[in-house]
Amino acid sequence: MNDSRLDRRQFLAAAGAGLAGVVAGCSEPNNASSIEGGSSHEIDHDNRADGSTYTDIYESVIDSVTQVRVFGVDSPLSDSPGRGQGSGFLIDDTHVVTNEHVVAGGQEVDLQYINGDWTTTRVVGRDTYSDLAVLEVDHVPDTATPLTLSEQRPVAGQQVLAIGNPYGLEGSMSQGIVSGIDRTVDAPDRDFSFPNVVQTDAGVNPGNSGGPLVDMNGNVVGVVNAAGGDNIGFAISAALTQRVVPALIEDGEYDHSFMGITLMTVDRFVAEENDLPEATGVIIDEVRPRQPAHGTLQGSHTRTRRGGEPIPVGGDVILKMDGEPIPDRHALSTHLALETSPVSYTHL
Repeated sequence: MNDSRLDRRQFLAAAGAGLAGVVAGCSEPNNASSIEGGSSHEIDHDNRADGSTYTDIYESVIDSVTQVRVFGVDSPLSDSPGRGQGSGFLIDDTHVVTNEHVVAGGQEVDLQYINGDWTTTRVVGRDTYSDLAVLEVDHVPDTATPLTLSEQRPVAGQQVLAIGNPYGLEGSMSQGIVSGIDRTVDAPDRDFSFPNVVQTDAGVNPGNSGGPLVDMNGNVVGVVNAAGGDNIGFAISAALTQRVVPALIEDGEYDHSFMGITLMTVDRFVAEENDLPEATGVIIDEVRPRQPAHGTLQGSHTRTRRGGEPIPVGGDVILKMDGEPIPDRHALSTHLALETSPVSYTHL
């Protein structure tokens, strides 16, 4: 391992503490008109600007960020297979983390490091429900060291940097803040949501998916996975990544806790229609047959309408779980994802 790079990371921990202040990269086929960025190893380092703390962070992590190229995916521009691309980053000496949606459906996956080196890979694990995937690589440059997942939960206002390959522009960086935490984001065209998502205003575009969202110490706060609109991007949290990735490496899959219910956050309308003392918690709308909550929780028995919205009436209301308050569906989703593990169950 390169000691000078570790020294730089240690320096950034101190410098960062005093510093003021559509799906992204969903395997998007390239074509002859795609923009390709130049490789930074051609730069004359004797004649360049001083940069900033952001420059130091960028240089401490960029060798470990890869461009992911996926071959054999369906091209939206033709009926023939095309090529998609995204981003990834080194998580240990032989594995790279990216998004599941980046590699889904691909026949072959290659990686390119910022120094120009290519390597072939094998997908060792994929998890649709967290949008995470792990690749085993055949080559890692000497200058690349694994990135560290942050042990601290992010907070709104925290400065972050998104590093990846938007539109194939390798080694790009955008700066922003954590705009929100504990988001629950609906998966595109799927009947489930991603839990414990970090929201950021750092620029996120097609090709950023799978790249790291890092803090001012160079630690990974989240794995970028989507753009939601102007100044809104999302990343799978480091906390969820820490739970999922080891299982993907070891077993190729990850078992999520789930209850088998549909629910709604208790707002004022729900509270009034169900004679609840306050607008908090989640109300159970439906309990699906032969699922974990079947026989334990009760769904609503009817619906009414308020303000044009359907309101469940009569379902159980969850206010706490394992002693922790559950004020809304985001809190329930985060608790299930980070604090629980599935157990075997049998319905007679």
